[in-house]
Amino acid sequence: MSRPKRDDAKSKTLRDTGTLNPHPERVTDERFGSDRFFDPRDLVQVKYEMLKRSRIEGQPVAKTARAFGLSRPTFYKAQQDYEKGGLAGLLPARRGPHRAHKLTEEVMELVRDELSAEPSLGAPELARRIEEHLSVTVHPRSIERALARTQKKTK
Repeated sequence: MSRPKRDDAKSKTLRDTGTLNPHPERVTDERFGSDRFFDPRDLVQVKYEMLKRSRIEGQPVAKTARAFGLSRPTFYKAQQDYEKGGLAGLLPARRGPHRAHKLTEEVMELVRDELSAEPSLGAPELARRIEEHLSVTVHPRSIERALARTQKKTK
């Protein structure tokens, strides 16, 4: 039997937000089998209900984690995240670099110096000079974005 379209949309949204449970079949808690509201694919909901079951209902951690298809370390991590940030703490952290980590102050200083000497320099040439002088490989598009951010700040 195929799932309704809205479930397909929900799966896509869960996947896109990083909250799709990779093993919904491991969730054996009775609430997730008897009520469509409880969705074993929704990892945030699974973690929240797991914490609630243990904290409010007093179920032991090992038994609770097993019923929700998760490990004890995952339980304790979820508990810590929830205590620190509430429900939002259960959302996955943003993946990848959180800033332009190669564009240090030293790199940007070189870019500013090169542009003040030759204002017509393009990003590809700036990237080449950064690599030559500082042995740091930076994509030209990263340089363009950094320069655009600096221009926004000065306006």
